Amino acid sequence: MQEPARRLVRIGLIAALYVAITYVLQATSFFPTQFRLAEALTLLPMIFPEAVWGLGIGCFIANLLSPAGLIDVILGSLTTLLAAYVTYRFRWRLIGYLAPIVLNAVIVSAYLRLLANLPYWITAISIAFSEAVVVLGLGYPLLWYLRRWQQR
Repeated sequence: MQEPARRLVRIGLIAALYVAITYVLQATSFFPTQFRLAEALTLLPMIFPEAVWGLGIGCFIANLLSPAGLIDVILGSLTTLLAAYVTYRFRWRLIGYLAPIVLNAVIVSAYLRLLANLPYWITAISIAFSEAVVVLGLGYPLLWYLRRWQQR
């Protein structure tokens, strides 16, 4: 398979995985719990630059189911797209690992504060904690495994 086709397939697969994981686990994927296991994929741009688009598209489609409505579809998806880009841009550096955690905590908490009158700092800490568990606890081992697999 030619490289452009391979990248396009990878974008589609990452988007589909993000959507499927979020839909199957939708009870924990939205609002202040935000324990979204699909966020484990947010470190993939370190290995696959095209994962930035796969994550953005996947988050957009997954957020169509969000009880927060259009604001989550737009702002949540843009947050994931931005975090994925920062992860790609600063791959293998601390900021690349922290981007999904910090950006989701700061931005998602802000609009949840406006939508649901949730306390900003408690929501931000809750989202940061759950993102850290998923991104570092699942995403980092996934990244480590894929990197070893690529080196074969």
